[in-house]
Amino acid sequence: MSPEISDLAASFRRHLRAAGKADRTLTLYGQSIRFFCDWLAAQGRPTTLDQLHRHAVSAWLADLSERVDVETVRTRLRGMRRFARWLVAEGELDKAPTEGVEMPARLDKPVRVLTDEELIRLLKQCAVARGRAGVFDRRIFDGRRDEVIIRLLTDCGLRVSELVSLTVADSLNLDQELLYVTGKGSRPRIVPYGARTGQAIDRYLRVRSAHPYAGRGDKLLLGERGPLSADGVRWRLELLGRAAQVPDLHPHAFRHTFAHRWLANGGQERDLMQLAGWRSDAMLSVYARSTAVARAQDSHRRLALGDLI
Repeated sequence: MSPEISDLAASFRRHLRAAGKADRTLTLYGQSIRFFCDWLAAQGRPTTLDQLHRHAVSAWLADLSERVDVETVRTRLRGMRRFARWLVAEGELDKAPTEGVEMPARLDKPVRVLTDEELIRLLKQCAVARGRAGVFDRRIFDGRRDEVIIRLLTDCGLRVSELVSLTVADSLNLDQELLYVTGKGSRPRIVPYGARTGQAIDRYLRVRSAHPYAGRGDKLLLGERGPLSADGVRWRLELLGRAAQVPDLHPHAFRHTFAHRWLANGGQERDLMQLAGWRSDAMLSVYARSTAVARAQDSHRRLALGDLI
């Protein structure tokens, strides 16, 4: 009898955890497998391993492409490819069922980056009146914490998972203005930050000490019920974006903005790879390409060649 795909998916997840894969990677790969099983069930087919073959995967992706964008389809196929390779390595299958399934071409559409004016409007939303030392004020706390979120994302280009993993004791070097970050695959790196970001962190830490959960853990960012989660950061940014009239604000927009501003101001690509935690040139090319249009437009305005004649 063919085993259930969901049972094998649970073993696959344990394999990924043992390999030190990031929680976000586990979630995305797991979604690919679960959504494929949901599609099988909707077709009236059993969700067993004998149903996982090339024709089924191709049909599922074709159906998916009618409802979602191409990047989502690419993500789902990447997850299934990784699962299929594991099935072969474990001896569950002789051949990966994703072989011969082509990755859909990526659309070369420019990625929106945040302008300086938008960043300033967001920071203004964090400005609040001063409070008394040692007295916890929710409005003041939220404002200072949200400024730290925006400045760290903008200044350091952190992933949201890296941001919420920061701790007070082990991640911050306030005197040297350095962050000790644990990135994808549990890979550590050191990221510097500027004086204004350091000032924002210092001001936040002073109000954090009076937070009801300050003594119940060491996570840098706190919310109403304890450490702030990635979803909590997304929610805070959504609120700030709405108030500052910055639409479609999400954590990854800051990472694209960081890469764009770095390259636009003459920063070296290899240095950007180190700071962003990329190990391959492929990720660098993705970010460089996605912001190339905006950088070319900025260069055109700066050079103003048409105004010279």
